[in-house]
This record gives sequence, C-alpha cells and structure tokens, in this order.
Amino acid sequence: MEFTVEQIALMLNGEIKGDKSLKVSQLAKIEDGTEGSISFLANLKYEHFLYTTQATAVIVDKTFEPKKEYSPCLILVENAYSAFTTLLQEYQKILANQKKGIEQPSFISNSATIGEGEYIGAFSYIASNCKIGKNVKIYPHVTILEASIIGDDCTIYSGVKIYPNTHIGNHCTIHANAVIGADGFGFAPQADGTYQTIPQLGNVLIEDYVSIGANATIDRATIGSTIIREGVKIDNLVQIGHNVEIGKNTVIAAQTGVAGSAKIGANCMIGGQVGINGHINIPNKTIALGQSGISKAPNKEGTILSGTPATENIDYLKTQALIRKLPATEKRLREIENKLKSNE
Repeated sequence: MEFTVEQIALMLNGEIKGDKSLKVSQLAKIEDGTEGSISFLANLKYEHFLYTTQATAVIVDKTFEPKKEYSPCLILVENAYSAFTTLLQEYQKILANQKKGIEQPSFISNSATIGEGEYIGAFSYIASNCKIGKNVKIYPHVTILEASIIGDDCTIYSGVKIYPNTHIGNHCTIHANAVIGADGFGFAPQADGTYQTIPQLGNVLIEDYVSIGANATIDRATIGSTIIREGVKIDNLVQIGHNVEIGKNTVIAAQTGVAGSAKIGANCMIGGQVGINGHINIPNKTIALGQSGISKAPNKEGTILSGTPATENIDYLKTQALIRKLPATEKRLREIENKLKSNE
C-alpha cells in the first residue's frame, strides 16, 4: 500500500514542510527509517536521528524547531505521538479489512446471525443464538458459546474462548487466548472440610472500545454481570474476578488480579502485579503503582498508592527511607546500651 505525504497529512490534519507528492509505503522508527517509510519524532532525546534518518517523511509537533539541516519531508501536527498512533490505527484497519469471508472448516449455528464484512477463521465455533455485528474479525480457533453478542468492528484473535451469554460492545479487541465468562471462584466451605460449588449464573458485559490482552481472564458474575465499562484497557495476564466492575477509561497492566465484587472507578491507572481485595470501591483517578497490594480503598479521588498493604505513595516512600536506616539505628542503640552498662 502506498500513500502520498499529502494524503497522510490530510488524515492527520497536519501541515507539510517539503514535497507533498512524495510517497510512503511503510512505517518505521526514526532511527531505522529508509526511503519510502514514515516515522515520527515526539521525544527530543531522539532529535539527532532526524538529521541522519533516511525516512521519506517524519511527523513532528508544530512547535518543533530543527537545529540542523534535515532531508525528510515534515508533517507538522499538534501532537506527534498521538498522530502517529492514529496512523498506526488506520494502517491496522486497512490490514484487517483485507480479511473477508468464512474459512473452512468452521462451525456456525443456523440460529446465529453474522453481520456483513465478516471474517471467520478456520476451526472457529459459533454456537446457537449468537449475534455477531458488522465488520467483525474472528481469527482461527475462536469459540463463542450460546447467546453471546458481539458488536460491530470488533477483532477477536486466535484461541479466545467466550462463554455463554457474554455481551461485547462495538470496536472491541480481544487478544489471543483470553477467556471471557468462565465461572467465578465461588466455593462454600462445608463442615466436613469440603467445598460446595456455588453456581455462577451471571454473565460478562463489556462496553465499547475495550481492549483485552492475551491470556487475560474475566469471570462471569455469580448473579448479575461482571462489567467492563467503555474505553477500558486490560493488559496481558490480568485476572478479573466475578461481579467486578471497572469504570470508564481505566487501564490495568499485566499480572494484576482483581478479587470478586471489587469496584474500580473511572480513569484509574493500575500498574503491573497489583492485587486488589474483593468488595472494596476504588475511587476515580486512583493510581496504583506496580506490586501494590490494595486491601483498603483510599477515601479520595486521585490518590497515588504503593506498597503492601498499599498506602499513599508519599507515606510509603517515607517508610522505606526509615527502613533503610534501621541497621545504622540498631548499631547506634547497641553502642548506647553498651555505654550505659559500662557506667553501671
């Protein structure tokens, strides 16, 4: 695929400094740019590459002022990083739209409905009463079980398992081997030391523009719904327990676990390997730094948490500073004790 610099600038609402008729056919990092490629410069510590890159075009901020001569054509935008992200998204759409039709062997129930523009990969299984929207891409070895609903313009990558009655909105992406709707971890202890399974009769509800990473797991509710609100981004290897609700535009990094019935607010940022207790309500805009163990929710929005048990980050840092001084403090105490004993 080949585009002119002018076409790309129109897509990004950018201004051109150079030859607008130049053509590009690939994306590249600025240090690896070759003729026919387009790159971007957002972090000025990479500015020196602008003067040596062989890229045909480079996206930069409108405020950027070059310090030396350069060869690429420049596309000036409000935010170079965001503009290049938009370009990547458009390129991904073009690649995805090349896939059409239903590969064989695959199974689609007669009672399932599938919108136009579909791609169904080989060995996929779509059960009875499922509803699949328009322009949905379902890659090979995907399983979608009974009465599940998937909205328009979704991409479901290979190996994903979607349990019965799962509802997924529009423009969602679910990466390879994620499991949506497995039973929540519900077992009642019995007098004889065994555990009785508590039936998990609810479902998973995923709203629009949600991204779910590879090997992530989202459990169905015991009763009602486990809810992932619009714009949520979930990284690889994240576990979301039953009846959890995650607020709009919250992001959760890899290896985080959220226990059952926890509520996470909107626009939160949860770092990697964070553990969140069940039945607590995390306020909006909370930031949990990596490996935090949140057993008690903060009482105000925008709190930055760290440590286990998690506390406000400033308090955690003060505590760590004191802990580092403990060996020296112990030494001083022993010296004082020895002096006191010698004076007895």
